[in-house]
This record gives sequence, C-alpha cells and structure tokens, in this order.
Amino acid sequence: MMHRPYVMWPHAALRTPAKPVAEITDEIRAIWDEMIVAMDTMPGVGLAAVQLGIPLALAVVDASTQRGKAVRLANPEVLFASAEFREHSEGSPNLPGVRATIKRPRAVTVRFLNAEGAWDRQEFVGLAATSVQHQIDHLAGKMYFDHLSRMKRDMLLKKARKARG
Repeated sequence: MMHRPYVMWPHAALRTPAKPVAEITDEIRAIWDEMIVAMDTMPGVGLAAVQLGIPLALAVVDASTQRGKAVRLANPEVLFASAEFREHSEGSPNLPGVRATIKRPRAVTVRFLNAEGAWDRQEFVGLAATSVQHQIDHLAGKMYFDHLSRMKRDMLLKKARKARG
C-alpha cells in the first residue's frame, strides 16, 4: 500500500489545528491504515494525519520494538502528565534533515476515540509518551521545534533550509 506524500514545512496544513472526528467510519479506518504505512516507511514511532495533509484529528503511535502494535487515536487529548520529564531527539518527515532534543513529560494519560468508535484512555510512558505528545502537538498546529527557544528554532530552520538547497 502506498501513502500520500508528506506535506513539507512551511505548508499551512502544519500550522492549522485539525478538525475533530465526529465518528469512526471505514473511511477513517482506511486513513489510519495509510498513516501506519507512512509511519512504518519513515520509519517512525508516530504520525498525525495533518502530516499527510489530512485536516482531521487522527494520530497513530507505535513505539514497540516489533512493530504492528499501532495505537489508533482520534481526537486525542492529554488528561494527565507526569511531573518527571525525559529528553528525546525529535524530528519530522515534514522538515527532513534536522532534529532537536525536546523535553516532555515522561508519562501521559490520553483520552481518545479508538478504532471501535468508543472513548478510551491509555497511559503512555517513555518513547510512546514522547510520540503521542508530538502527534497531539501536530494536531494543534504546532511543530516540535516550537518547544525550542527562538534562537535555537531559528538556527534549526536555517539549517533545514540549507539542507534543502
């Protein structure tokens, strides 16, 4: 299965908050399937629909070592975040060639519509917590580098432009 191309920074889709999903349909499930293919192709540990130019509040996260364990989330929101933080080098296929170390809560509890269309909640820890927070940021129109100081963000974007040629 192929997936549509990633939209490239500074595409407006990456700065526009995603629309909530009213119900889980076969069309939504097909989008999740496409997103999992895109995530696995990177390879990555998560993807938000807006990264493929789809303006819906959909995300997938799979931080498992064996793959095939993707959590499908619609309308995800953080209910609880741990006081303990962890740092991780984050990047995005929407801005290839650059990464930045971002500090996020080590664990989060997230509420979301699951693949069956029911409200669910799940605790994510470590890399999975970092990934789900990264995807929720995307759905709010934020990029990982928005967590950096202005100077570090400007340097990162300059480096990305230079890498693109």
